[in-house]
Amino acid sequence: MTYRTEQEAFWAGEFGDAYRERCALSDDLVAARTNCMARMLKQAAPVKSAFEVGCNIGLNLVAMKRVSPATQLSAIEINDTSAEAARQLGIADVETASALSYAPKQTYDLTMICGVLIHMNPEVLPEIYDLLFNASDRLILLFEYYNPTPVEVNYRGHEGRLFKRDFAGEMLDRFSGRLKLLDYGFFYHRDPIARSDDGTFFLMEKTG
Repeated sequence: MTYRTEQEAFWAGEFGDAYRERCALSDDLVAARTNCMARMLKQAAPVKSAFEVGCNIGLNLVAMKRVSPATQLSAIEINDTSAEAARQLGIADVETASALSYAPKQTYDLTMICGVLIHMNPEVLPEIYDLLFNASDRLILLFEYYNPTPVEVNYRGHEGRLFKRDFAGEMLDRFSGRLKLLDYGFFYHRDPIARSDDGTFFLMEKTG
């Protein structure tokens, strides 16, 4: 696979492999993310089908299946070994692909991206926003680090690998009149039930 950005190659390669090893699907982690997912989807039910951009080994897919067992799940993941691990769960159709070159086979009730936008080259974000919007029939879920203005943060000793900004605000502006905010919230890393990595979620609905 050829990549257009350094960030794609970074996550498809050895660093993505190391990340996978750090994020094993422990019972505690799955329980915490399931609680997060239940809160994020509170205004979304029922969700007939969902498509995740960048599923890694399938944590969010497992959480969604627990919250909404009838949801038909699909996903893409740039790291082939991680994609295979997600496929082995047997709960979703998972393809190895980059979001920058992927053409969805269908549209979905909900599209989602969790902890992936922060790691993408800011110059290609409009393309990812378009993918999430065009592949959705109804809902879009973002779960990322938030900052009111764009900022870059050193990530485990690497530059150009983690960016915070108002991703949802940019989508709402890009699709003004066709997208509205349904719900949003923050998950704190010390939350004893819905523990997460200080992420903020935004649930948006298409209006046209």
